[in-house]
Amino acid sequence: QVQLVESGGGSVQDGRSLRLSCTVSGYPYRAYYMAWFRQAPGKKRDGVAVIRFGESATYYSNSAKGRFTISQDSAKKTVYLQMDSLKPEDTGMYYCAAAAPGVYFPNADTALNPFRYTYWGQGTQVTVSS
Repeated sequence: QVQLVESGGGSVQDGRSLRLSCTVSGYPYRAYYMAWFRQAPGKKRDGVAVIRFGESATYYSNSAKGRFTISQDSAKKTVYLQMDSLKPEDTGMYYCAAAAPGVYFPNADTALNPFRYTYWGQGTQVTVSS
């Protein structure tokens, strides 16, 4: 059974940083896509960043480029999202997700689409105040 557990959310002021973590268990494959998504109240779930676990390929949303960094620790089976220069519009529930084995994403639009992902964590709240 695949499980994703997020941590690291919280409340910070505009311009500060947070680092989210997502630890995966029960996933039997070495290379697969993992992503972070954000969902604000009343809005759809948007892709933030994607990494191909076990490799170095990454994708970012336009709003995340230059401020957020997705990374991995293969030994710990953990993916991180370092969020710097946070803005109030970054507020939302952040979800970690993993794609099914064998899936290939040829571009950022595909990789950042939440419907492409099979496994989801419970989410961690990020609130940025001005």
